[in-house]
Amino acid sequence: MKTILVLSTHPDFPEAIRAALNPDEYRIVHRLNVDEAEPLVVHGLASAIILDAELMGVASVLNIERLRRHNKKSPIIAFTETSSADWEEEAILQGVTQILTKPVRPRLLNSILEKVWAVPAAPRPAANVPTGNTAIFARAAVDPQAGGRYVNAAQTLDVLRDFSPILTHSLDAEAMLKQFLQFLRDILSVNRAAIFLNRPCSPLTEVISPEDSRRLRAASAIGLANGLLEHFELSLDSGIGAQVAKLGRILRRDSDEARADSETQKEFELLGAQVAVPITSRDSIIGVATFDGRVTGEPLVNVELELIFHLLEQVGLALRNIWLHDQLAGNHEMMTDVLRELSSACVVVGRDLKVLHANKAARRHFGRKNERTGGMEFTDLPRLLGAKIYQVLKTGAAVEPFRFEPENSPGTAYKVSVLAFHIGNSSVPASALLTAEDLSESEHLNRLEVEAANLRLIKSMSYRLVNEIGNAIVPLSTHHQLLNESIDDPDFRKSLDTALGDSIKRIMRLNNQMRYLAREGQFEQETFPVVKLVEDAYAEANRHATAAGATLKFAAFDRHLTVVGDRAALKHALAEIMLNALQSNPGQAQINVSLVTAGSNGDRSLLIEVNDNGGGFSAETAKRVPAPFYTTRQVGLGLGLTVSQRIIETHRGRLEIVPSPTGVVRVSLPLGAPTES
Repeated sequence: MKTILVLSTHPDFPEAIRAALNPDEYRIVHRLNVDEAEPLVVHGLASAIILDAELMGVASVLNIERLRRHNKKSPIIAFTETSSADWEEEAILQGVTQILTKPVRPRLLNSILEKVWAVPAAPRPAANVPTGNTAIFARAAVDPQAGGRYVNAAQTLDVLRDFSPILTHSLDAEAMLKQFLQFLRDILSVNRAAIFLNRPCSPLTEVISPEDSRRLRAASAIGLANGLLEHFELSLDSGIGAQVAKLGRILRRDSDEARADSETQKEFELLGAQVAVPITSRDSIIGVATFDGRVTGEPLVNVELELIFHLLEQVGLALRNIWLHDQLAGNHEMMTDVLRELSSACVVVGRDLKVLHANKAARRHFGRKNERTGGMEFTDLPRLLGAKIYQVLKTGAAVEPFRFEPENSPGTAYKVSVLAFHIGNSSVPASALLTAEDLSESEHLNRLEVEAANLRLIKSMSYRLVNEIGNAIVPLSTHHQLLNESIDDPDFRKSLDTALGDSIKRIMRLNNQMRYLAREGQFEQETFPVVKLVEDAYAEANRHATAAGATLKFAAFDRHLTVVGDRAALKHALAEIMLNALQSNPGQAQINVSLVTAGSNGDRSLLIEVNDNGGGFSAETAKRVPAPFYTTRQVGLGLGLTVSQRIIETHRGRLEIVPSPTGVVRVSLPLGAPTES
């Protein structure tokens, strides 16, 4: 089967040729102009060329001249609308084999084609034949005698063999690109070439602006001055870079798109380039390669540029892999630096008990002072830690965090965790990670903080005790000074009696508070009725209160409820709560007490709610009231509710201060067996 190349700008003409010829003998290939047909013409892939020369002008003659310059062997048949002796003479002189007028006549066309192939064609000059390695880039012609196989298959294998050394630089982008350009120079004799890349930045180590992310920086070049490339770059937003990104294909300097853009022309001129080839990674453009012609001045033909495009596509994939490897290596190095500088010791041990990683803290805490090797060894670890790591490597189960105190370092303590690292779904761990946090400093600071808090507490307690004891002693001291002079005065004796009573009550209350604070669960255990307990506690609170006209409303639905515990201690706790309620409204205090039971017979509880008509508690005050030495009044130690909370919690109960407009305090206690009526 012979190939007929038809050059025409009208689609009807090649259809007429196709209809006139036998499809079993002829294959029709249609191209719009000589530029598109150049690969077929240069390499002699067309058995004959049919030219649609309807205008018979200078352009047609120039096309014939270009066809003959590229191919002097294939016959050329020109079809015209009308005949012109001058034009026909010029066309024949330029190399046209036959001139026919339209319309296409099938018998005449078939006869002419048979005759032109019967005449021996002139030999093709060797100067126009791609020789040496350049022929590798020519599309291999199909030889019917060889069963449709490629004639230059061996040369194609040579290309792959020559291209393979580039892969030795698969982790070094600069060396790989330099080797690639040298490879192209060896087989194409390229005069100048440059590669510009849009390398992505690492999110962990670099921060670039959106404008910088669109720049194409010079990565490698051949035949160009280094000084030019140091101060020159392309962009995906303008010039060559923008055109290539927009078109997604090879861009020639003399193409319509390039001629229409002054910036593109300027960049081609500065680089001394005639063509720009995109570098893709299958899904995006990552760079641009620019090429001049050969050192002999001849341009690169389309077939050569097409293969260069595909080779650059493979280079683009390799570049993306290199960049990904660099990013992973950078991330790994950063994580290694982080682990190395952590204050906690980190040790990774493989299944062969080889230490894969040990940071500075690990070597400082567990490494030997006189190391024979530069790294840490498994035997450097304390025996207990080594045993834990061995256990994790054998079982695959992590060890719960535990406290470790080295025998040779008193006062040092670590919080140690050992985890297993698994690869994939394997049940056998590949390695184990030991982390050891030094607790010595933090525990020392905690002890200092506790000591400082205790000192602050002692200071506050001393201040409150001095004031409270002073308030109790001042009246006694005053009466003591007047005792000799006024002993016989009845009013004085009455005042002295009152002062003695108030001071004794105040001191006794202070004594009880301190006594209950000092006791650690040493309470009597007895069963007694709750109603009587509440009434006695209210009476006790009244003895210490200064409020006049205070009333108690006590709603006791079941007077046989009992609790188990220390009667005196619980009475003191409830008395302090009621005293706080009485002091909240000294003018006309009113206390409401209610009892509510909850739970089953086996685990019943009692809720005692004390509600007064005072100012209540804010949310902030409700949190702080049970704290030692906290008070909103000028007198007292601020220990009343603190002591109450301690006593109630010792009896397995709970004290709750409820934020509300009126004072509400709830006490829950376990219930005992009910008493008989």
